[in-house]
Amino acid sequence: MSRGPDSRRSVFITGAGGGLGGATARYLAARNWQVFAADFAEAALRELGGEENITTLVLDVTAQASVDAAVAQVARSCEGLDGIVNFAGILEVGSVIEVDPETIRHVLDVNVMGTVRVNHALFPLLLARKGRIVNISSETGWQSAMPFNGIYAMSKHAIEAYSDALRRELMFLGVPVIKIQPGPFRTAMVSSIERNFARAAQASKYFGDLLGNIGQATIKEQAKAHPPEVLAQVVHTALSATCPRIAYSVKPDPQRVVLNRLPQRALDALLRLALKPR
Repeated sequence: MSRGPDSRRSVFITGAGGGLGGATARYLAARNWQVFAADFAEAALRELGGEENITTLVLDVTAQASVDAAVAQVARSCEGLDGIVNFAGILEVGSVIEVDPETIRHVLDVNVMGTVRVNHALFPLLLARKGRIVNISSETGWQSAMPFNGIYAMSKHAIEAYSDALRRELMFLGVPVIKIQPGPFRTAMVSSIERNFARAAQASKYFGDLLGNIGQATIKEQAKAHPPEVLAQVVHTALSATCPRIAYSVKPDPQRVVLNRLPQRALDALLRLALKPR
């Protein structure tokens, strides 16, 4: 079914205070979408507040009461939603055997259950317009998990499975579910990776040198990062294309793509050689 022009379509975006979410909110608002921009960080939302076609909402995706309040505000402002875009997410690096289980639980609560809560609560408004769900995964979501990035990888692999199941359920209701799998982009999350690895290295009992080496390597990785506006265009396509793809892989890291094609034992051996402290 043709989606027609963008005239006053409505979209709810989580993580809108971040680099990718904020760029997407602005991109859609500039094309006359009514954007509900939600984020946990009220200060981050101030840059969006007051911009045309954008309504900001403070939202904690881990708290059902906060999600319900956001839904009520949206319901007062529009009769339905044409899209939900789930950017909200956090990053934690370190060994999955050393990081406190409560920290891991919190990452999964934000990155996975936050998406589940938002989609569940907003679904009646979305169904009213036969809108679309766009879940932001990562290249990490379809690739073999790398050492010390396992917590984030766990969350994105879960988003992949959740999105696939949801798509195959909601297709019977005429509601598309689309995965977007970004590679490296210039965001605060990416720029904080080096600092996070340094912190993890200092705290680690077993892997301090390894974590330090990887942290130094991330400096080079940041040079590969792409501008957030590139991803915003892809989100717009996913929301407005007559026949959207099931998944959009956006600017994946070529080196990681090659590594992912290796047999598992070969990849293990290569990582052992490359990362072993000298």
